[in-house]
Amino acid sequence: MSVFKEVLDETARYAVRYLDGLPERPVTTSATLSQLRDSLGGPLPEQPQDPAAVIAALTAAAEPGVLPSSSGRFFGFVIGGGTPAALAADWLTSVWDQNAGLYVLGPAAMVAEEVAGGWLADLLALPPDVSVGYVTGAQMANASGLAIGLHHVLEKAGWDLAKDGLWGAPRVRVLAGRARHGTVDRALRLLGAGTGLIVEVDADAEGRMRPDALRAELERGGGPAIVCAQLGNVNSGALDPIGEICDLAREHGAWVHVDGAFGLWAAASPRLRPLVAGVEKADSWATDAHKWLNVPYDSGLIFCAHPAAHRATMGARAGYLMHGAADERDALDYNPEHSRRARGFAVYAALRALGREGVADLVDRCCALATRFAAKLSAADGVEVLGEVVLNQVLVRFGDDDAHTRAVIDRLQRDGTCWMSGTTWDGRAAMRISVSNWMTTADDVDRSAEAILHHHARREP
Repeated sequence: MSVFKEVLDETARYAVRYLDGLPERPVTTSATLSQLRDSLGGPLPEQPQDPAAVIAALTAAAEPGVLPSSSGRFFGFVIGGGTPAALAADWLTSVWDQNAGLYVLGPAAMVAEEVAGGWLADLLALPPDVSVGYVTGAQMANASGLAIGLHHVLEKAGWDLAKDGLWGAPRVRVLAGRARHGTVDRALRLLGAGTGLIVEVDADAEGRMRPDALRAELERGGGPAIVCAQLGNVNSGALDPIGEICDLAREHGAWVHVDGAFGLWAAASPRLRPLVAGVEKADSWATDAHKWLNVPYDSGLIFCAHPAAHRATMGARAGYLMHGAADERDALDYNPEHSRRARGFAVYAALRALGREGVADLVDRCCALATRFAAKLSAADGVEVLGEVVLNQVLVRFGDDDAHTRAVIDRLQRDGTCWMSGTTWDGRAAMRISVSNWMTTADDVDRSAEAILHHHARREP
């Protein structure tokens, strides 16, 4: 057992040094691809190596290529950090090493997921009896929600999808907004349904699905249908009018799946909850805990208002499996994996540590800091904030020039003061700022805005 103490003590000391250094650590990487291949590569050792020495060599070789995305000054994508309780619980998840598929293999893991799922349903304004699956992220959550939706609408049409598959099935229309996230298309490809099922619904200038356009498309054709709504456009942060969308879908017997990767967390804020009014009327919801809940990667969630359809789509039965009793939850009935990591412990710990008020404060604070970013940048000459700041996303363009905008982003990423990503919005290059980290402060925003404006002022290729 002494080998565990030595290697884990050394790892813990390194982890604390790394995390304590994040506030001042440059938000960039310093190693080139060839340097990383040299430092991490070489032939496979012939003989066993000392575990502590392996970890020491790994940290030394990898750290120059580790992008500090958990820094309070990382704004490139909607990526959170890891709150202390969530990070510690994630470590315990590895220590306990539970196979979170069957109740018998991890009773505590199953109950932690069950309890956290109930807390989340309450926090996110979902029906209290929703089922929940813990998946890798919003990609698999969207795939899961669409799989359940396909099963449900085809069953209503008299087709047994689980038995007969999609070949020969009634054609399902998937109505999705013009500004949808690419994970919806990818999910349909993965499911074998194909993107040809998508009926693109027009959106407004902020990327919100237009209810009048949805109504027209629903009335244009009949048969099984799934409506994919979006809460939190990855560029503008805009939220589809979910209540109207659900009402329209219900009139036409369509399933509503909500891609709420980060925007669904607006429901946790009393101030922002009106933006998602009616969200409880949907049929399935996808979101990420590794975004605004600031749980370590990977942690996605799929909720469903029809637990029987959820189990029928995802469940697995075999003679060698020891299935739980009626009141014992087998997680493999609610997610597409058989064996998997016990992701629920970190979600449980994050929620318990933050509490209802802590989650609301985290969401509100990030939105306020995004607004602060927009105010500071838009006050400068030649800087345009594109659209309104609805949640935690800010789109910025410099000099009304694609090349200059991309140059500012490139210089900033190499600078290390902060890290933003680029995007294309309405056919124009833009900088995308996402404020999602529990550690981000007003000082981080001010320091980052100053660096952005410095690189904008240089106006060189």
